[in-house]
Amino acid sequence: MKKYITTCNRIKLKPDSADRVMEWAKFINERKDEALQTLEDEGVFIESVFLEKTPEADYLIYYMKLESLEKAGEVVSKSKHAIDAYHKQFKIDCWEKGESLQLLVDLQTEV
Repeated sequence: MKKYITTCNRIKLKPDSADRVMEWAKFINERKDEALQTLEDEGVFIESVFLEKTPEADYLIYYMKLESLEKAGEVVSKSKHAIDAYHKQFKIDCWEKGESLQLLVDLQTEV
């Protein structure tokens, strides 16, 4: 069984970015094949993004299983995929700050 690194990050969104967040999610979902190709290039096995709404702010929760954080970062920084350029701009437009969440349990069966 191949071993993957598991990460989860909580990204605080800038105020009034809800419409842009929904536009981004629609864009990614409509271009699923391209998005999956970029994940494959990056060595990402799973990427799931959830929206958390609180009275104080909205957050994105990013859950990922990947081969290497370093590899993924390097591939993204050199990517020529249009979808990666779109995502980079989305981050600039909407992300305020992020934090890594503490991993407590990580179970994986062989598939």
